[in-house]
Amino acid sequence: MSKFGDAIPAPFQPLISSWPSNWLWLFPGPPAGADPQLWQWFTAVDSDRSGSISVSELQAALVNGFDLDTVKMLMNIFDTDRNGTIGFAEFAGLWKYISDWQGVFRHFDRDRSGSIDGRELSEAMRSFGYNLSPILLTLIERKYASAPTTGYGPPPGITFDRFVRACVAVKTLTESFQRLDSDRDGWISINYEEFMKVGFL
Repeated sequence: MSKFGDAIPAPFQPLISSWPSNWLWLFPGPPAGADPQLWQWFTAVDSDRSGSISVSELQAALVNGFDLDTVKMLMNIFDTDRNGTIGFAEFAGLWKYISDWQGVFRHFDRDRSGSIDGRELSEAMRSFGYNLSPILLTLIERKYASAPTTGYGPPPGITFDRFVRACVAVKTLTESFQRLDSDRDGWISINYEEFMKVGFL
C-alpha cells in the first residue's frame, strides 16, 4: 500500500510511493474547495511543476505499462479545453475514470490473472449491452490482447489499459453506427465518404 492509501488507482501507486516525504513544500496549496489528497496526487504527477499534466507526464505516472495510444485517448477525453495538457479539474475527472474502470476490470477478470481473456471479454461486452458476434469478439481480442510472453511481462490477454481502450472503441463505433441507423433496424447504407467519416468522428 502506498503512503497515500488504497484509494490511489494502482497505475499511479509506484510513482507516488517513490516520492520523498518532504516533497510537498515544492508546490502551492490546493485550489479553494479542492480535495487536498487529490491535489497531492496531482502535484506528484506534475513533475515539471507547470500546474498541468502533459502526455509524457501522464504516461510516466501510469507506470503499469500503459501504452501511448491509451494515454493519448485519456488525454483526448479529459483535455476538455483542448490546450494539450490536463489541469487539476480535468485530472479529478481522469482519476475517477481510471478508478471506476479498475473496478470494472477486476469484476470481469474472474480468474484474477491480471488480463481479460476471450470468455471474460464476451461477458463484459454483454453486460455493457453490446451483443457482439464471436467473429467480432475474436477481432477485438486479437487487436487489443498482449502477445504471449516468456519470463517477465504482461500476461496473455487484454491488460487493463488495453481493455479500457477496447471498450471505448466499441462504444464510439456503436454510437457512430447509431447516428446513421435512423430507423434503428440494425442496418445502414452508406457511401465511401460517409464510411470514412465514421472513423474520424
